[in-house]
Amino acid sequence: MRILILGGDGYLGWPTAMYFSHRGHDVTVVDNYFRRNACTELDVGMLYPLPTLQERAKIWHELTGHEIKVVIGDLTDPEIMRSLFNGRVVYQWAVNPEFTGIPDTVMHYAEQPSAPYSLLNYKYANITLSNNLLVTNNLVFALRDLAPEAHVVHIGTMGEYGTPNIDIEEGWLEIEHKGRKDKFLFPRQAGSLYHTTKIMDTDLMWFGVRMWNLRITDLMQGPVYGIETDESVIDDRLKTIFNYDEIFGTVVNRFITQAIVGYPLTVYGKGGQTRGYLNIKDTLQCVDKSAQTPARPGELRIFNQIMETFSVLELAELTRTVGRKHGHEVHIKSIDNPRKEAEEHYYNPAYQGLQDIGVTPHFLTEEVMEGMFRVVGKYKDNIRKDVIFRGVKW
Repeated sequence: MRILILGGDGYLGWPTAMYFSHRGHDVTVVDNYFRRNACTELDVGMLYPLPTLQERAKIWHELTGHEIKVVIGDLTDPEIMRSLFNGRVVYQWAVNPEFTGIPDTVMHYAEQPSAPYSLLNYKYANITLSNNLLVTNNLVFALRDLAPEAHVVHIGTMGEYGTPNIDIEEGWLEIEHKGRKDKFLFPRQAGSLYHTTKIMDTDLMWFGVRMWNLRITDLMQGPVYGIETDESVIDDRLKTIFNYDEIFGTVVNRFITQAIVGYPLTVYGKGGQTRGYLNIKDTLQCVDKSAQTPARPGELRIFNQIMETFSVLELAELTRTVGRKHGHEVHIKSIDNPRKEAEEHYYNPAYQGLQDIGVTPHFLTEEVMEGMFRVVGKYKDNIRKDVIFRGVKW
């Protein structure tokens, strides 16, 4: 397949690029270094320095012989988006800088991914809204005009649903009202402006599907944990970006980092917030299986992309257990919840669909977490305690 990855420098985008390239697909990645630049601007910690995207692609080619074409550009510019489909693209790195044709599959990761970032203040809220919605809208129109047969795999979020007091279905809900029935998108109730933009993404894509017969798979992803994939272990320079701060770090990654440097695990309130989680390797499986079994023209196919559920307190206790086995003195500290969210709630999402198309789950066992402790521990001296928690409130 010809695979186009929007947001190819990110925590999930770069591993996805290597994954598909390793399997012989024609891969192009696009990024504008938003995540890296935001980390610099906000002075938050990355666990280790990263080569540029061009350098990464060159290292990958030298080690494997496979090419990942690189485009550096801002996808809120509609002409840059359209260049990826009309052949006018300019590559910043490529072995063979020729346009090889309209992509078969588009992986859409190109969004500001942080709830705390979106609520730092009105400036960052505006950045989140403008970036996320313009990129998705530009993609939908490029597909309509230039590539209506291409299949989009979009990374949504389970945070779109919130925590309703009913079971969460996979994207859709059948309603009976006054003797009539119909099927609607499952009701959404986001807990941040970031998650609100993801709801709007779904609505924009659903519009494109209904009006223009586009084919889109929307993956409602839970928080991801992990640092290594089968491709990244080839060379340390191929590791993905790893944040441990409150703004860009996901909870399991943050807890492990906190445990290693003796920082009390930051449990918000009672820690009863329950969510669905998955290993970074399962993200790769999910996008792969989705690409192999694309949505039909005129279909918005939605999967809930999680493998198991945990409360925050359960994750903290698992981290403490594993950390103490490795000689770390791990403490759990309940702090006032800076977020407006239910700390105790019903949570029962369906998530069978991805397994039905061939995904085999990895579960968060003590052994898996021990592996993460070993990797993060190598970079202990890089960890800055001052960036771990700043108390972004909303």
